[in-house]
Amino acid sequence: MHVMVDPSEVKRFLLFLKLYGISHEVLIANVQSIIDTETEANARYSNTFGWKRYNTLAEIETWLDGILEKYSNVTEEFVVGTSYEGRTIRGIKISYKEGNPGVIIESNIHANEWITSATATWFINELLSSENQVVRELAENHDWYIVPVLNVDGFVYSHEKNRMWRKTRQPSNFSSCIGVDPNRNYDSHWMQNDGASDDPCSQVYGGPHAYSEPEIKAMSEFIFSIKDKVNVLLAFHSYGQVLLSPYGHTAEEFPENYEDLMQVAKAYADAVGTLSYGSVFQYGSVASVLYQATGATNDWAYEQGILISYTIEFRDSGNFGFVLPPAFILPNCEETLTGIIALLGECQKLGYLDAK
Repeated sequence: MHVMVDPSEVKRFLLFLKLYGISHEVLIANVQSIIDTETEANARYSNTFGWKRYNTLAEIETWLDGILEKYSNVTEEFVVGTSYEGRTIRGIKISYKEGNPGVIIESNIHANEWITSATATWFINELLSSENQVVRELAENHDWYIVPVLNVDGFVYSHEKNRMWRKTRQPSNFSSCIGVDPNRNYDSHWMQNDGASDDPCSQVYGGPHAYSEPEIKAMSEFIFSIKDKVNVLLAFHSYGQVLLSPYGHTAEEFPENYEDLMQVAKAYADAVGTLSYGSVFQYGSVASVLYQATGATNDWAYEQGILISYTIEFRDSGNFGFVLPPAFILPNCEETLTGIIALLGECQKLGYLDAK
């Protein structure tokens, strides 16, 4: 378990650990210090959009406008819906020909996981501009539906007010605490088996009811509308370096194609492992490898018939956590591309990429 402790509570917390014989290791001595370092690094490249820094929502949307214009013959915009604060949730479809299997990527459902939208935008750029033959085959032989920032309100808040903000921004009717964990808000075993919290102040608050968040209701409706065209769903997250398959509500039951899911996940992990960065990815079901989590995208998508559905937790393993330095953006992007190439290759072998 990774725990962030308020400075005023450190002495009491250490006493608690000692009292109960709980061993511990300090991963980040001062979270604010790495936020400050990240802010300084971002400022050095503030005049250009790119992947040497983290971009704001406005910058991502301006860049997306340019991409849609430049590659208008193979791209089209789709609108997922509107957020609680009235922002448009935008996506891009990339399709070079008819009859391709579909892959949907959901990114930045958790506001503070900035590496996810950075990776998603880089991935879009690679699909459209790379001259590498393997990447060209990847781009041209699949239809891509990519949502760079799903939790738009939370993402803006994390840039402007609180770097560690995770949830949506919809107020509660019975608490002063704001927001819901959107990855606990899908109608998939919602609030079962302690897979989410009913406390509005919790970071994993599941909401007053499933689909209470307009962002999740809209995303579920969009995925449902194209589910007959989609073979694979990948939900980008950080951190932990792990591929998580269904189920999240129990570690006692597994999907019928669990062995296939593990074979595909192993292909991703093995491919990333061949790179010089030395990153190690684990894999397994959400509940067996991580913890019980209900109302999540990958479980819900699996129940809609998208049989290859993963949550991919990006870098790192805890040294920086959610505040991954900008210097690691491109290495993470390269790992993701390498992993997805292997993942889809294994899906092809197993017969999951037949056009629906």
